[in-house]
Amino acid sequence: MNGFLLPLALAAAMALPAIAHAGDTRPGPRIFVTGEGEATVAPDMAILSLSVMREAKTARAALDANNDAMAAVITAMKAAGIEDRDLQTAGIQISPRYNYTNKPDGTQNAELIAYQVTNTLSVRVRDIDKTGELLDKAVTLGVNEGGGIVFTNADPAAIVTEARKKAVADAAAKAKTLAEAAGTSVGRVIEISEQFAPPMPIRMAAKSFDAMPQAGGAPVQAGENAYRVQVNVTFEMK
Repeated sequence: MNGFLLPLALAAAMALPAIAHAGDTRPGPRIFVTGEGEATVAPDMAILSLSVMREAKTARAALDANNDAMAAVITAMKAAGIEDRDLQTAGIQISPRYNYTNKPDGTQNAELIAYQVTNTLSVRVRDIDKTGELLDKAVTLGVNEGGGIVFTNADPAAIVTEARKKAVADAAAKAKTLAEAAGTSVGRVIEISEQFAPPMPIRMAAKSFDAMPQAGGAPVQAGENAYRVQVNVTFEMK
């Protein structure tokens, strides 16, 4: 054999067993489980959504009236200790309001009645004990539509970590139970993925504004926030 080709032939012959062995390798038995974990904590922050709606014959007049009312609300929030960074305009909407009457031919006649302007302010309340007081003050100053409360946590990292650990432990326990029932045991983790579900917001309906007392703070209960984590884990079976 040509002296140049001999080393190549020897190298190919040595590689063949390794290639054949790799081709015969198949994934061993595995077990797939889903683990769930939940951790609860009291909220330490409230997010208020405060809407002011004003109506007038012209869009200009409605906007002016709305601006005056919302300016009073913003001034009151700042006076109560809310910082600029925690005040954000969430939306301004200007829309006409029509009165529709039926005509003999079956069509409708649309008559422009007024213009409505709605301005919504999002307020982060870091001193959660002030929530009821601020709501009551906002309504007194002109908040009359929309609105709601979302209780949340400024930094939920630690409580989410706790929920993750519980979810993984739950998955490992399920895998062990299933493996023992099948007469085998659990090996190393092959793959893991996470699904995180933030707590559902607790909102106050807009109609509650009408029922608020004119003096003192509105009664507010913050309750607890539940953080849930779900993990999908694939284990090796031994």
